[in-house]
Amino acid sequence: MSGIHPFRVLRARPLWIANGVITGVLALLFTVFYVGANIDPVDHMTKLPVGLVNADKGVAVGGKQVNLGARITESIKKSTASGDKIDWKLMDEKEMKDELGEGKLYGALVVPADFTSSATALAGAATTGTPARPTLTVLTNQSAGSMGSSLARTATTQAAESASLQVGKELTSLGGTGQAKLPAAARILLADPAAVTVEDGHPLDSRSGLGMTAFYYALVLVVVGMLSANVISGQVDHALGYTHNDMGPLRLHRPLIRATRVQALAISSTLMAGLSLLMGSLVMVGAVGLMGMDAAHLPLLWLFSVCAIAVSGIGALTLLAVFGTPGMLVVTLVFIGMAVPTANATTPIQALPGFYRFLAEFEPLRQITGGIRSILYYDAQADAGLTRGWVMMAVGLAAAALFGFGMTSWYDRKGLHRIPAETKPEKTAAPA
Repeated sequence: MSGIHPFRVLRARPLWIANGVITGVLALLFTVFYVGANIDPVDHMTKLPVGLVNADKGVAVGGKQVNLGARITESIKKSTASGDKIDWKLMDEKEMKDELGEGKLYGALVVPADFTSSATALAGAATTGTPARPTLTVLTNQSAGSMGSSLARTATTQAAESASLQVGKELTSLGGTGQAKLPAAARILLADPAAVTVEDGHPLDSRSGLGMTAFYYALVLVVVGMLSANVISGQVDHALGYTHNDMGPLRLHRPLIRATRVQALAISSTLMAGLSLLMGSLVMVGAVGLMGMDAAHLPLLWLFSVCAIAVSGIGALTLLAVFGTPGMLVVTLVFIGMAVPTANATTPIQALPGFYRFLAEFEPLRQITGGIRSILYYDAQADAGLTRGWVMMAVGLAAAALFGFGMTSWYDRKGLHRIPAETKPEKTAAPA
């Protein structure tokens, strides 16, 4: 035994340097991923999809057909005031409802069927003191994400207010010099005639977390898979006798069962796949049964939950098997650090900087969130993210298997076996 006091290791410079570099880089990366992705979503916003619907039937004025709705929508579509921040999509009401119901639109601006007739009748009604204002309807879509819906609502409301001023100019030109005979209050009303109303374009149940339950449910699945991988990896190593297992003051150690790295990963992955059935069931019981989360398609939700945990867990086990001790840091960065900001939940992908949009294409949390959102909010429609979720989970599982078993097989062929130090034969000195 050494007579050196344990606290003297704090004098070791490599101990401070190694841990300082690892924890410092981890702190910096988490800051960059979390804060950097959300620091200025408005400035980074590009082509946020918003519907633009003209249901206006128009009206004949002075023997000439007038459709103010068409002029408004064409003007908004051609407008360069917002640059390429908003992707205005001209569509009919059915298309708009379908895309809101699939999470493909963050909002919409609707010009109703009686808009022109109400607007042109406003001048005459204004003289009687009982004007009926035309309306423009702004639709939100919290199911696609609260921030994205809020950004769309702001842009759409601004467009509606600008359209009202444009309509005021149209009414003035239609009315000619007769507008000067109207009372001052009526002229002010005609200058900005349209009322802007805001409605929920795809209402959700009150127990849907304002459109955030899909994200948090998906996050639970990923975190459960990731943390379970750490537990399973350690327990398999203990069962094989490669590591000790401390249970409070007790240290347990099993006899060594020699296993290749490939065999250890296969055992861990099999255990993860089997236990995912239990974990997926308990997650759904906790969310739906105990906490009362609104959910439909429960068998499909259960199956998707089980598969999401299994894929996330096996992916994490792969990184742990390949990278060893640093693997948990890699797992944390991949499944949490880079995943949460790019999940298309707290911040829409269209409002992220370019690097984060690239990450969002393959980060597992984004794919799982899309699938859960489709099941919970969009009647499990394939085009609403469910198909992408299944496909990307399959791709992720295949990539994890190829990478994990490929690397561990290479380690085994190179003789890089996991033999505990105390089991290695001691070198003996050659006889003199």
